[in-house]
Amino acid sequence: MIILASASPRRKELLSLAGIEYTVIPSECDEALPEKISPPEAVTLLAERKADDVFKRYPDDIIIAADTVVALGEKILGKPKNETDAFKMLRMLSGKMHTVYTGVCIMNKDGKDIFFCSTEVEFYELTDDEITEYISTGEPTDKAGAYGIQGKGALLVKRISGDYLNVVGLPLSETVRKLRACLHKPDTRLFGKFSL
Repeated sequence: MIILASASPRRKELLSLAGIEYTVIPSECDEALPEKISPPEAVTLLAERKADDVFKRYPDDIIIAADTVVALGEKILGKPKNETDAFKMLRMLSGKMHTVYTGVCIMNKDGKDIFFCSTEVEFYELTDDEITEYISTGEPTDKAGAYGIQGKGALLVKRISGDYLNVVGLPLSETVRKLRACLHKPDTRLFGKFSL
């Protein structure tokens, strides 16, 4: 069985889009990060931690775990604690280029493949009223960096450079290719359903 170690509705939707048959078993691992960790190190560490947590309970299966952060330089912006925190994050991102990192860990009894993807995102200059209006939609509450590019947050974005789906929460094309290699099915049809 293929297990997605995440309750993220975005990741579930993306894996389903790719025709992957999977079961959702969210990780319950500690997501605290050490100080002064770089964004790529943070997302790969958390993805591996999540995969490890679920793999301990399901050692005969393939685990897919992921973690996404928004980074302004080396400053990591996770999910906002409240509306005030969301406002601060969006004010920081206004008019600037930032980077979205997603780390992925695919693990089974043969080992693990850990990688990350980064995408550059530039925001328009935002007024305080625009930020407040966006926060009032409720969309920022469970999103890294306090926005969702696949929703109303798209109106904040001026341009992106890189994998759009990485910003949504999973670099899908790379993940599918790595999963096929993990399954030892490199010739599996790219657009067909596949599972264990």
